[in-house]
Parts: sequence; structure tokens; C-alpha cells
Amino acid sequence: MTSSNAIKYETAIPNVLQTLAGVHEVLDGKGLDPKLRHLLRLRASQINRCGFCVKMHTIEARQDGETSERLDRVIVWDHVRDFSEAEQAALEWTEALTILDPKQDLGSIRAKLRKHFSDAEIGLLTAEIGMINLWNRINVSKH
Repeated sequence: MTSSNAIKYETAIPNVLQTLAGVHEVLDGKGLDPKLRHLLRLRASQINRCGFCVKMHTIEARQDGETSERLDRVIVWDHVRDFSEAEQAALEWTEALTILDPKQDLGSIRAKLRKHFSDAEIGLLTAEIGMINLWNRINVSKH
């Protein structure tokens, strides 16, 4: 192995990865629509250029009944009419929390979210977005 080889996290820190995976078990049981969770995970993975995650979340979304047409257009969600206002607000939140532009007005996005989601649901959305960004970064670090 050379110093530039990717780290095999599954052997280097298996307990950390198992603990992180456990967070999803908690989030999955809190009632957010699985299709929405897939859209958020896919959009963040696209932004972060995580090919492994894009492929995985596209497959999982289809298994949960999402259409290929909508999945094909997640990348341009704000230019098409395929997504509900609630989904658009959640996708905008996803982009804001993934790109982290210091000039982004998070308050205005939260106001859009609150039209469709409770504070607890917004917290779950935020945790979902944070977790997929973490997984993306772990996987991208192997490139």
C-alpha cells in the first residue's frame, strides 16, 4: 500500500461507521416520507459528486416507488414542475445546507419549510441532510 491509497474505513473505524449507520435507523422511524428522504439524499450526493451515493440512492428511490422521470430531474428541481412545494422547499434546504454559502438567507428558506413541515420535521430534514453530507464526504475521500 502506498501513502496515496484510499483508507478502508470499514476496517480502520468499523465502530464509527456502525454508529453512524445507527443514526439512520432512528431517522427512518420518525415518519418522514421515504420518497422525500431519497430526493434529499440524491440531491446532496449530486452536489457533492459522490458517484457511489448517487447510484445507491437512485436505486433505493426506485425500489420505494419513485419514478425515473422525477429522479432524472432532481438535478434541475427548481426549473421543472415535477416537485411539490414541500419537496421544493426541502430541496432548497438541502442545497443551502450542502453548499453552505455564507450569503444564503436560511431564514427565508425556513419560512418556506414551515409552510409544510413542523419544527420537528425540519429537524429531521436537517439531520438527514447532515448525515448524507457526512457519508458523501467519507465516500468522496476514497476517490
